[in-house]
Amino acid sequence: MLFARKGCCATGSYETLNEDAIEISCSAEELIQGSAKQPDPNFRSRAPSGSSTKWGFCRRADLLFTVYIPLYWCYLFLGALLFSRIEGPIEQRFIQSIRDLRADFLKSHPCITDADLEELITEIISANNRGVSAIKNATSEPNWSFGQSFFFSSTIVTTIGYGHVHPLSEGGKIFCIIYAVIGIPMTFILLTALVERLLIPATWLLYWLNSKLGHLYQPFNIRVFHLGIVGIISLLLFMVFPSLIFAKLEPGWDFLDSLYYCFISLTTIGLGDYIPGDARDQPMRPLYKVCITAYLLLGLTFVMLLLHLYNDIPQLNLGLFLLRSSDPAPNDPERMRLSSTGGVAPKYTSHNDQPVRQNVKVVSRPVDSPSPEEDTTPVHAQMPPIIPANQ
Repeated sequence: MLFARKGCCATGSYETLNEDAIEISCSAEELIQGSAKQPDPNFRSRAPSGSSTKWGFCRRADLLFTVYIPLYWCYLFLGALLFSRIEGPIEQRFIQSIRDLRADFLKSHPCITDADLEELITEIISANNRGVSAIKNATSEPNWSFGQSFFFSSTIVTTIGYGHVHPLSEGGKIFCIIYAVIGIPMTFILLTALVERLLIPATWLLYWLNSKLGHLYQPFNIRVFHLGIVGIISLLLFMVFPSLIFAKLEPGWDFLDSLYYCFISLTTIGLGDYIPGDARDQPMRPLYKVCITAYLLLGLTFVMLLLHLYNDIPQLNLGLFLLRSSDPAPNDPERMRLSSTGGVAPKYTSHNDQPVRQNVKVVSRPVDSPSPEEDTTPVHAQMPPIIPANQ
């Protein structure tokens, strides 16, 4: 506390200041920057206005977006070029093989004309595109059994949509639209709720890493390491181990085919070239399809978890540079802390890095009105306490 010496009497007493209240701030930052709080007449002319700053941010975002669009199209053209170079020769070999096989068949069966064979092949391809196989004993179960229908429903609500089976009737198509409109939001709600619960152990892991590595590494490095740990766990649980299981259960699938199926499914690409459970004489097919549906739901949950953790690191979220909003995450203090320091913020530790400010308010009492319980005698003039003899 601050005291003012009004005078030194014979008793040597000191009296406190007679102001109504004295507020003392223990923040060293205010003591150092106290002179900066004086009003500056030229401050208004030097400080940039909020509208001009926001306008500059929007212009930069629009410029980056304009550059990003042609880069995206170049990426598409590059993919088309590489796929055509890789898959084109293999397709041509297959086409030539089919033509040779067709010519040999017509030569071996002169009673069949080329037009009749073409018509038969067209019907077979049309039926196959509708999910109906013309091969004898190709499957021991129809496409619209309960197990197959359950798996088809899961591919609709999860937006995977393999396309190997689809409705044939008009009523089925209408019901598919209505079912998807209701089921897709329900699935997103379920996945969001699951991700929220998975964030609890993920956050515990992040806190543990902060407590162990906070004095060695910066927050950005710790969060990237945390994202890598969760990513490796997800990769093992939903990519590597299921690929080994599918390679063992599915005939004709090797590890690469199984890994390809897991990736295409969990990213909701759903090409439909590999479908588990459609092998000939598949044992316990309905239960197998239900288990695959559970796997897909859990896998999509962990994919959303990884996207959430990735989005929480502003240095890795490159999409923020294309947004016209200057404050993409106003309610996330950790993200604002990382983004405002460029990843070089003070290291995580177990204590609070922010300066501690303590405001102490000292209210002096008028000298002429002491409290009845208060002894106004100076300390050096007070009598020592009398201690009873029995103590």
